[in-house]
Amino acid sequence: FGSSGGSAAMAAILEPLVDTTVSIITCDGRLFIGILKGLDQATNVILNDCQERVYHDDKGVEQIGMGLFVIRGDNIAVIGEVDEEVDERIDLSSVRAAPIKPVDH
Repeated sequence: FGSSGGSAAMAAILEPLVDTTVSIITCDGRLFIGILKGLDQATNVILNDCQERVYHDDKGVEQIGMGLFVIRGDNIAVIGEVDEEVDERIDLSSVRAAPIKPVDH
């Protein structure tokens, strides 16, 4: 996100996603799904009904309920809007994948 001006611009881009379901991948390789409830100029975000999805090579996706959750903006690698209809059709117990690797700088 770079300078504070870049963070403010990113926050403005994300503002229309408030109250929608988003997916966030953090710099340490974690994946969170939740309803974006708010964000600030530093792109710190608040997710409601948040779940962390943990991927495994040998078993289905583990979903960990996090409730109301805050993610620091400087730890966010990717934010995307979730198509809830598509997401609900995925059988996460049958998904096998290597865990997401941390972002290297």
